[in-house]
Amino acid sequence: MSQECEGPYRAQADSVPWVAGGTVAVLVALLGAVAVYAFGCALAAVNPLLAIGVNVVAAVGVAPTAWRWRYTPVVRWVLAGAVAAVVLGWIAAIVYVLG
Repeated sequence: MSQECEGPYRAQADSVPWVAGGTVAVLVALLGAVAVYAFGCALAAVNPLLAIGVNVVAAVGVAPTAWRWRYTPVVRWVLAGAVAAVVLGWIAAIVYVLG
């Protein structure tokens, strides 16, 4: 298993806390999805293009930092939840706006 990871934090195959990390990821995903949905719907009430623009700019702005932190032991679980939150929040907001 070859993993290209630079920096002081390296993923260890035998020391991954799946239960604790999964719990963190699920909680972050749920809370984040509600926040993204609420913010997206509030902006869509003003102007749908504004909602799309702000959400895309926020996601693109955070992406480089999230990519660098993806191997940090605790932060990787938070990032996994955050990515799921953005996707779920966007889907929920689109369904709300179109429905």
